[in-house]
Amino acid sequence: MKSEYQKNSISLLGGISMGTGVMIGAGIFALTGQIAELAGPWFPLSFIAGGIVTAFSAYTYVKMSNAFPSAGGIAMILQKAYGPGAIAAAASLLMALSMVINESLVARTFGTYLLRPFDLAANDILVPVLGVALIIFAYIINISGNRSIGLFSLIMAFLKIGGIAIFGIAALAASGFTFQPASGASQSIPIAGFTASIALSILAFKGFTTITNSGAEIVDPHKNVGRTIIISIAICVVVYLLVAFGVGSSLSLDRIIAAKDYALAEAAAPAFGAYGFYFTIALAVVATASGLIASVFAVSRMLAMLTEMKMIPHRHFGMSGPIRDHTLVYTVVIASILTVFFDLSRIASLGAFFYLIMDSLIHWGVFRRLRSEIGAKGWVLIAAIALDLLVLVVFAGMKLQSDPMIVVIAAGFIAAVFAYERVFLSQWTGKGDHGSH
Repeated sequence: MKSEYQKNSISLLGGISMGTGVMIGAGIFALTGQIAELAGPWFPLSFIAGGIVTAFSAYTYVKMSNAFPSAGGIAMILQKAYGPGAIAAAASLLMALSMVINESLVARTFGTYLLRPFDLAANDILVPVLGVALIIFAYIINISGNRSIGLFSLIMAFLKIGGIAIFGIAALAASGFTFQPASGASQSIPIAGFTASIALSILAFKGFTTITNSGAEIVDPHKNVGRTIIISIAICVVVYLLVAFGVGSSLSLDRIIAAKDYALAEAAAPAFGAYGFYFTIALAVVATASGLIASVFAVSRMLAMLTEMKMIPHRHFGMSGPIRDHTLVYTVVIASILTVFFDLSRIASLGAFFYLIMDSLIHWGVFRRLRSEIGAKGWVLIAAIALDLLVLVVFAGMKLQSDPMIVVIAAGFIAAVFAYERVFLSQWTGKGDHGSH
């Protein structure tokens, strides 16, 4: 099958804008309040912890991407680690699904913030309607091609990173740069809740995998994929901390939790008045829209690569055109369904479960079969696995107490994905040279 990917179509700057676009689109606006609900008054520290765990995870992706840049990205890593069998296919599909879940998270956040000026943020009908409308818009932008996406992502990334940094700095300035924990609650850190919150902080950083999945399309990928990942994560750590401390200095913890779906807009009003409030709403709309466009771009290409690698079945359903156009449709349809039927908290939880399991499988597979070939340090890989599993277990334990149904749903979906791929591919792992490309 002829490749449908455009090599060297994404510059280093374009890749960074794509990665930060996905991360910032989901992380700050959708997750700040939810992280505060779990982590307590020192919730900004959760972003630091999430950045540390992500750095250990990113080590594996950087090493693999530098050695084997591919438009398949994560699917390529898993196939090399486990062979062309059900484990690689199921984990790849979990990654794709976690990214689609992220799209629905961003879409609902877009609707929630857009309705906030009209005091309709909790509207059960309008939020998903606006979210689905954004998903359709992202589809239209994506069918226009890579260059349009790269330019759009670059412009939007510049606007939102600058704007969000201004928000954080201004909020801190209004508080006298005290960097105090959110007031109105105990100053102690709930250890279990803080650890569980790291699962959502990691979700706020997972957009770096967008870069891995577009590796073959980045200019000079053997060098620039790794650079793009590292720079994107570093930018997001700074931006997240600015905003988290800004929100914490403007609102009490109780108010942050009460407004968890639109915490930044709520924090802007007391700090900056009406103009700051509307400025924050505009930032949220820009951030979520650009984040969704970048995510749809990456997911559709990952699904197309999985199809080309014979890891998932493909049906045209009467559609014409290349496979990646079909996978664009699949991506937006699944994201739209999730946007309609799940709220922000459950969407975020589902995405965290899928991502952490997939991420652990990647580190284990690379540790067992590929670490010598790519020059990776074994202790870093083991540390990444241990951190993922610690956060996963504690997060699952917290959710079993607060929302056991989402744990059941997640476990059922994960089991179904592995069972389906086992039937489709008829073997758990493939035979042959795991290091071949």
